[in-house]
Amino acid sequence: MENRFDKVRKILIIILLLNLFVAIAKIAYGLISNTLSMQADGYHSLFDGVSNIIGIIGIQIASKPPDKNHPYGHQKYETMASIAIAFLLLFVGFEILQSSIDRFTTGSQPHITSMSFIVMVVTIGINLFVTTYEHKKGVELNSEILIADAIHTKSDIYVSLSVILGLVAIEIGYPIIDPLIALIIAIVIVRAGILIIRQSTHTLCDVSRIDDESICSVVEAMDGVIECHKIRTRGGANNIHIDLHVKVRPDMHTDKAHALAHDVEKRLKDCYEGVSDVVVHIEPANE
Repeated sequence: MENRFDKVRKILIIILLLNLFVAIAKIAYGLISNTLSMQADGYHSLFDGVSNIIGIIGIQIASKPPDKNHPYGHQKYETMASIAIAFLLLFVGFEILQSSIDRFTTGSQPHITSMSFIVMVVTIGINLFVTTYEHKKGVELNSEILIADAIHTKSDIYVSLSVILGLVAIEIGYPIIDPLIALIIAIVIVRAGILIIRQSTHTLCDVSRIDDESICSVVEAMDGVIECHKIRTRGGANNIHIDLHVKVRPDMHTDKAHALAHDVEKRLKDCYEGVSDVVVHIEPANE
């Protein structure tokens, strides 16, 4: 587990540096050219970097071992960091929305050059690498924070593509497209925030993680098990807890029942990736 947290932390640091480079490039040239959609996209990327910092802090806390006050560990801090990222997204989305409304009222004109397109194409390439790499590592490490951040960064790609379309429209004489594109960006950002919150609440609200029938089919196929029931699962994708009752013969000796409970625990951990804890309640079949 500690090795996993170290890997996640290093990935977040690499992504942070890339996101900061992308954000500075977009914001700087957006200000120079007075292009609102490019500035909005840049601030979106800047908050990608902020979310990386939150993720690094969250993963640092989550990596702490269980203690007296946290017997189940600190892994949910990783989920809470994901939700913090989502709320940052919502904040940025509403800020961009306000900026686009202001542009409609002021009517200021952006100045488009070939450098505008170069900046956007290069940053799209970087974002494409970031989201692909981060999502792949998030799946490999069962990391909610990496997957959430990859979703965040993926929205940058669609946003940047829409900015390029807006730049083309401005170049051919339709400057009104600039605030319209910024408005679309705001909607995309808010949607990404809502999606992350929805996924993260599954962990915080202890949504069932594994199908009961699937667990029953695994456990009831074991020698000595007559039936299993009262199955409960919860936790994050990489920290699943299983609680179940197993019925055995009434005359089974305590030592054999204890050994069977250990076998059930091992079998479930082998069958389902991410299972960190299994509590088996042994009871006689005639009850």
